[in-house]
Amino acid sequence: MTDARPTKSVSMTINGTPVTAEVEPRMTLLDFLRDELDLTGTHAGCEHGVCGACSVLLNDVPIRSCLMLAVQANGERLTTVEGLSDPDGSLNLVQDCFWETHALQCGYCAPGMLIAAQALLQRNPDPSREEIRKAISGNLCRCTGYGQIIEAIELAADRMNQRTGKATR
Repeated sequence: MTDARPTKSVSMTINGTPVTAEVEPRMTLLDFLRDELDLTGTHAGCEHGVCGACSVLLNDVPIRSCLMLAVQANGERLTTVEGLSDPDGSLNLVQDCFWETHALQCGYCAPGMLIAAQALLQRNPDPSREEIRKAISGNLCRCTGYGQIIEAIELAADRMNQRTGKATR
């Protein structure tokens, strides 16, 4: 008697790299990233879609990877927190601003907050404080009180705009 479970073939682009794998149809995207691809920067928090620690970008839109099956990501483009860094492996602008403003304490919410910040700044390079609050509102943080996270995103927006020559705050 065999205990072979059925699998489905999936192909997607993760952090710019094409990936093809066989997965169980019920495997979450979170488990696929962490357990099969060793992309452990995406954190397993509540596993109910409430905390935001498992957030990744799906075609540049932040989603909860604990609520999506790996087979649902077939053919899609994903960015995990590991994919945010610059090509040489150094921190990108958003990550650097989080570091500079001490917006990361225990680090558990960090991947989700960084993903939310990156998505916001990609679609709105000069967000208001209220827009920043709304963008990170689905991510829980027990350590920082959110003030430093908001400051980090404002700093990143200012620096992005300085680079492009746009007016800043």
